[in-house]
Amino acid sequence: MRTVHTDAERAEAAALVQDRQRWLDLRGLRLTSPTDVPALFRTPQTTRPAAGLFEDGKLLACMIPERNPSLGWGEGPCLYLDCLHTLPDHPDDITRLITLWASDFAARLGLPLVRTETPARHPLNSGPTAALLRRLTDMGWDVRGSGTGREGERVARLELAAENRPGLSALIACRVHELFEVRGS
Repeated sequence: MRTVHTDAERAEAAALVQDRQRWLDLRGLRLTSPTDVPALFRTPQTTRPAAGLFEDGKLLACMIPERNPSLGWGEGPCLYLDCLHTLPDHPDDITRLITLWASDFAARLGLPLVRTETPARHPLNSGPTAALLRRLTDMGWDVRGSGTGREGERVARLELAAENRPGLSALIACRVHELFEVRGS
């Protein structure tokens, strides 16, 4: 996991987001957003830099991690994973790795929770939304209901407890320290 720095990495992240959006469109799962999400990755952001999960030089996922954002839901400080997108048609292992990393990273930041939102076009207890939420709860995420997301879309709200995972560095190297002041780096 590392910060997306170069123009090429930003272009790759924007392309990954577009591929994921196309994948969701084909399944009738994508919600419309007034924000051009690929542009958030394409253009360097000084206030909200992007991070990516790379394996052997290939980008598998990208996101914009934020510390203590104003969400309008959830109490207390957290690490928020905004605009999280994974490579389409790739196994759930990517999401599992992000889950492990985010939990550990939040703990190293001294934050008790990780929060994120996922599109919820369908009711939380049926259809593709329910299947996704079951997979995420199996990975340790807690569903905190649904509501309006930051862009006005319907979302499911998710929380994950922070947990130090000292052996995780053997599986995931973390080089997003420049985004935040990290204890124990």
